[in-house]
Amino acid sequence: MEKTMILAWILILSTAMAVARCQDFYSHAGPYVPPPQKVTYLYFFLHDTMSGNNPSAVPIVSPNITTSTGFGGVIAFDDPLTVGPDITSEVIGNAQGLWVSTGKDVLTLMAYLDIGFTKGEFNGSSISVFSRNPITESERELAVVGGKGKFRMAKGLISADLTFLPVLCGVLERHIMQFG
Repeated sequence: MEKTMILAWILILSTAMAVARCQDFYSHAGPYVPPPQKVTYLYFFLHDTMSGNNPSAVPIVSPNITTSTGFGGVIAFDDPLTVGPDITSEVIGNAQGLWVSTGKDVLTLMAYLDIGFTKGEFNGSSISVFSRNPITESERELAVVGGKGKFRMAKGLISADLTFLPVLCGVLERHIMQFG
């Protein structure tokens, strides 16, 4: 019985000492004020070509069923980024990733891509995108979920405007706003 009482007092005193030490856990310096967000505006064109001798996008998975939207299809791409809408304008990087057709009734793609820059101020940096892409809409937004280099921990959006889309070739005008 005496050993039990000694153990109980040790536990009570240790708990009291732990509470006394934690009184200064919270800072009295004031509320946290985050640093101002950095905003970067980028403007470029992405050229997605699925035909010809040198396509930049190729189907890698085709669905077993026939649908008007290509539901279930997967396309891998390595598309050039240019400063102008013409494919012969200066190339400033590339976008690599996958388009997955996820719409059964409306043509919709899931975009998994990394936009890498190979020239200029952002050379060696890239932006990561993971977003739903309803490609039948002429204006749409895609979510920026990260990046590396000068875009480390980026968040923001891409505003994509469809400039030209024949059957097997597309040019997308991209405006990127990066926050943080």
